Amino acid sequence: MAEEGKSDAQLFQLLSNLLQQVEAQSNEEEVELRSKIEALGLEVAKLPSRSTNNLDELEIARELDKLSAKLDDVDEMISSALASDPQVQSLLSDTADVWMPVITANADERRNFTASVGNDKSEEKGENPK
Repeated sequence: MAEEGKSDAQLFQLLSNLLQQVEAQSNEEEVELRSKIEALGLEVAKLPSRSTNNLDELEIARELDKLSAKLDDVDEMISSALASDPQVQSLLSDTADVWMPVITANADERRNFTASVGNDKSEEKGENPK
Protein backbone atom coordinates (compact mmCIF):
# COMPACT_ATOMS: atom_id res chain seq x y z
CA MET A 1 0.00 0.00 0.00
CA ALA A 2 2.89 2.38 0.80
CA GLU A 3 4.39 1.69 -2.63
CA GLU A 4 1.11 2.72 -4.30
CA GLY A 5 1.29 5.97 -2.35
CA LYS A 6 4.82 6.56 -3.62
CA SER A 7 3.79 6.01 -7.24
CA ASP A 8 0.78 8.30 -6.74
CA ALA A 9 3.06 10.97 -5.30
CA GLN A 10 5.43 10.54 -8.24
CA LEU A 11 2.56 10.87 -10.70
CA PHE A 12 1.29 14.06 -9.08
CA GLN A 13 4.84 15.43 -8.88
CA LEU A 14 5.20 14.73 -12.61
CA LEU A 15 1.88 16.47 -13.31
CA SER A 16 2.99 19.45 -11.23
CA ASN A 17 6.32 19.60 -13.09
CA LEU A 18 4.55 19.40 -16.45
CA LEU A 19 2.23 22.20 -15.40
CA GLN A 20 5.22 24.33 -14.37
CA GLN A 21 6.75 23.77 -17.80
CA VAL A 22 3.50 24.75 -19.49
CA GLU A 23 3.27 27.86 -17.34
CA ALA A 24 6.88 28.77 -18.12
CA GLN A 25 6.33 28.34 -21.86
CA SER A 26 3.04 30.20 -21.97
CA ASN A 27 3.95 32.85 -19.36
CA GLU A 28 0.51 32.29 -17.86
CA GLU A 29 -0.24 30.91 -14.43
CA GLU A 30 -2.73 28.02 -14.50
CA VAL A 31 -4.21 28.58 -11.04
CA GLU A 32 -7.39 26.55 -11.58
CA LEU A 33 -5.61 23.55 -13.09
CA ARG A 34 -2.93 23.61 -10.37
CA SER A 35 -5.57 23.68 -7.62
CA LYS A 36 -7.48 20.82 -9.23
CA ILE A 37 -4.33 18.69 -9.55
CA GLU A 38 -3.50 19.39 -5.90
CA ALA A 39 -7.07 18.59 -4.81
CA LEU A 40 -7.05 15.34 -6.77
CA GLY A 41 -3.68 14.45 -5.23
CA LEU A 42 -5.09 15.00 -1.76
CA GLU A 43 -8.18 12.98 -2.60
CA VAL A 44 -6.07 10.06 -3.83
CA ALA A 45 -3.93 10.18 -0.69
CA LYS A 46 -6.91 10.05 1.69
CA LEU A 47 -7.36 6.90 3.70
CA PRO A 48 -10.79 5.28 3.52
CA SER A 49 -12.94 6.26 6.46
CA ARG A 50 -13.95 2.66 6.98
CA SER A 51 -12.93 -0.78 5.88
CA THR A 52 -13.87 -1.64 2.29
CA ASN A 53 -14.85 -5.09 3.55
CA ASN A 54 -17.93 -3.53 5.14
CA LEU A 55 -19.19 -1.89 1.95
CA ASP A 56 -22.04 -3.50 0.16
CA GLU A 57 -22.37 -3.53 -3.63
CA LEU A 58 -24.53 -0.39 -3.74
CA GLU A 59 -22.06 1.60 -1.64
CA ILE A 60 -19.19 0.42 -3.84
CA ALA A 61 -21.14 1.41 -6.95
CA ARG A 62 -21.81 4.88 -5.47
CA GLU A 63 -18.13 5.34 -4.65
CA LEU A 64 -17.14 4.21 -8.13
CA ASP A 65 -19.63 6.68 -9.61
CA LYS A 66 -18.08 9.50 -7.57
CA LEU A 67 -14.58 8.54 -8.71
CA SER A 68 -15.74 8.29 -12.31
CA ALA A 69 -17.21 11.78 -12.09
CA LYS A 70 -13.92 13.12 -10.74
CA LEU A 71 -12.01 11.41 -13.54
CA ASP A 72 -14.46 12.87 -16.05
CA ASP A 73 -13.72 16.33 -14.63
CA VAL A 74 -9.97 15.76 -15.00
CA ASP A 75 -10.49 14.47 -18.53
CA GLU A 76 -12.53 17.58 -19.36
CA MET A 77 -9.80 19.86 -17.98
CA ILE A 78 -7.10 18.07 -19.94
CA SER A 79 -9.18 18.05 -23.12
CA SER A 80 -9.94 21.76 -22.87
CA ALA A 81 -6.27 22.55 -22.19
CA LEU A 82 -5.25 20.46 -25.19
CA ALA A 83 -7.82 22.11 -27.43
CA SER A 84 -6.96 25.65 -26.39
CA ASP A 85 -3.17 25.46 -26.27
CA PRO A 86 -0.98 23.64 -28.83
CA GLN A 87 1.99 23.92 -26.44
CA VAL A 88 0.13 21.81 -23.88
CA GLN A 89 -0.62 19.22 -26.56
CA SER A 90 3.01 19.20 -27.66
CA LEU A 91 4.31 18.91 -24.09
CA LEU A 92 1.94 16.05 -23.23
CA SER A 93 2.76 14.24 -26.48
CA ASP A 94 6.49 14.65 -25.96
CA THR A 95 6.31 13.28 -22.40
CA ALA A 96 3.68 10.56 -22.94
CA ASP A 97 6.31 7.83 -22.64
CA VAL A 98 6.82 8.96 -19.02
CA TRP A 99 3.27 9.43 -17.75
CA MET A 100 1.15 7.05 -19.85
CA PRO A 101 2.61 3.84 -18.34
CA VAL A 102 1.87 5.14 -14.84
CA ILE A 103 -1.71 6.08 -15.64
CA THR A 104 -2.58 2.89 -17.53
CA ALA A 105 -0.73 0.43 -15.28
CA ASN A 106 -2.42 -2.00 -12.93
CA ALA A 107 -1.32 -2.16 -9.27
CA ASP A 108 1.44 -4.75 -9.89
CA GLU A 109 2.85 -2.81 -12.83
CA ARG A 110 2.84 0.39 -10.76
CA ARG A 111 4.76 -1.36 -7.97
CA ASN A 112 7.33 -2.55 -10.52
CA PHE A 113 7.51 0.96 -11.96
CA THR A 114 8.13 2.40 -8.49
CA ALA A 115 10.84 -0.17 -7.83
CA SER A 116 12.60 0.59 -11.12
CA VAL A 117 12.46 4.35 -10.46
CA GLY A 118 13.94 3.76 -7.02
CA ASN A 119 16.74 1.67 -8.54
CA ASP A 120 17.48 4.36 -11.12
CA LYS A 121 17.81 6.99 -8.39
CA SER A 122 20.16 4.75 -6.38
CA GLU A 123 22.36 4.23 -9.42
CA GLU A 124 22.47 7.97 -10.11
CA LYS A 125 23.72 8.59 -6.58
CA GLY A 126 26.33 5.86 -6.97
CA GLU A 127 24.63 3.56 -4.53
CA ASN A 128 24.10 -0.13 -4.98
CA PRO A 129 20.47 -1.16 -5.40
CA LYS A 130 19.16 -3.41 -2.64
